[in-house]
Amino acid sequence: MVTAEDALYLYQTLTAHGIQLWLTGGWGIDALLGEQTRPHKDMDILLRLEDIPRMCALLEADGFQLHELWSENRWVTDAQEKETATAFVLQDDSGRQVDAHALCLDQQGNGIPAWEDDEGRVFKPQDLAGEGMIAGISVPCISAEMQFACHTGYTLPDYQQHDLERLNRHRDQTAGKLE
Repeated sequence: MVTAEDALYLYQTLTAHGIQLWLTGGWGIDALLGEQTRPHKDMDILLRLEDIPRMCALLEADGFQLHELWSENRWVTDAQEKETATAFVLQDDSGRQVDAHALCLDQQGNGIPAWEDDEGRVFKPQDLAGEGMIAGISVPCISAEMQFACHTGYTLPDYQQHDLERLNRHRDQTAGKLE
């Protein structure tokens, strides 16, 4: 399990080394809610494609190794002519997982998924401008709207359905306070 302390440690370790990332998935939703609502087996992140090798090296030093390549993974050649995965899971000996997906940022700040072959989903700057909190620390997340968009096109497990229901209630309550 990835605890709040683990999530903050991983976030702070990576960002301290200049790696820009955005939380998504369960921890991303809980961060948007400002509280942990359930146990998390992993921490889902989006990060820039060029940061993948450095992230892997940093996490390898902490005992993380490749656990799984997602079916949507594409191998791309980086600036050093090395093949880089774009959608994968790293895991350490205690079972903590980091689920990483790579983005390429264009001139307008749009995040283009490196794991997709076509001109599919684009993460617009506002989609990458979410802010959340884990244990009182501010963390960047994808927006609530993009969380909903990312959870379409497949049958959601119950826990993901509950996450989205909580996020929707929170969004409705927050919108009511702003009016």
